[in-house]
Amino acid sequence: MIGSSARLLRLLSLLSSRPSWTCAELAERIQVTDRTVRRDISRLRELGYSVDSEPGPWGGYRLRAGTRVPPLILDDEEALAVAVGLREAAQGDALGSDQAALSALLKLRQVLPGRIAERLGALDDAFVSLPAADGPRIRTGLLLELALACRAGERARLSYVDAEGRATLRDVDPYRLVRTNRRWYFVARDVARDQWRTFRADRIDRLQPTGRPADLTDPPDAAWLVSRNTANGPYPLSATVRLPLPMEAALRVVPATVGTHRPDGPEATLVDIGGPDPDGLARYLLGLGTPLRVLAPDSVRQALLRRTRELLEAHE
Repeated sequence: MIGSSARLLRLLSLLSSRPSWTCAELAERIQVTDRTVRRDISRLRELGYSVDSEPGPWGGYRLRAGTRVPPLILDDEEALAVAVGLREAAQGDALGSDQAALSALLKLRQVLPGRIAERLGALDDAFVSLPAADGPRIRTGLLLELALACRAGERARLSYVDAEGRATLRDVDPYRLVRTNRRWYFVARDVARDQWRTFRADRIDRLQPTGRPADLTDPPDAAWLVSRNTANGPYPLSATVRLPLPMEAALRVVPATVGTHRPDGPEATLVDIGGPDPDGLARYLLGLGTPLRVLAPDSVRQALLRRTRELLEAHE
């Protein structure tokens, strides 16, 4: 059984991680009784946290936004400094996990007093960052808006610039933010097309809530969707190959940024790889230097056989 102080911190972390929890859910996660949860909620209120409760079987507890800075104890300047530091970490690799930095920043912003939140917003407007050499920079304010939209479960209107530079406006159901290859991707359902899509966050102009609930029926694996689209999206052709290697070893041969992987039993992996044409894909597959089998399409299989024969003939 964890101590009361550690239990309160665990309870506060859970309340900060999503909009609402039932008493039974909190009791199960912390491994205490419902009575202990109610007592700890009362203790948090005594410490100054605004925890709202809704009665009934479907009711629960939620941490109200705008609660005063919790007793770490941080004064206004310290809280602002922490928020700015997390914002910068969310845009870089200083902590090794910008996703963790963004998650921490979301939790802190939820309980920042209005006066500090306004100062942080002013800093967002005033700061100018040079883009990284390997990709665009995104203002953290936009990342926060996208992350909050994913948590809110509310349909939104997305202003987006596509790969051809065309400005588009579409209704989306926000789902997840995914970070890969030094880029952020916004995963959402395109309402008009009824399709799950990935949007580059640096091409998003703004996101406006519509007040209508999002339809998140049967959501995809967000990381897999982004991996598939970044690996195969820019190419007109995609091939499926079978590597006689378990998933971990296959990822060392074909990185996740190049192909989309799925296990084919414990000792083999299927990989979808995009390319410009059959001959280009055949050259890439030969360069892997590992046994493989092209399952589809036939044009890539024939190109691979042709190049293999040419190599054999050249060394006869």
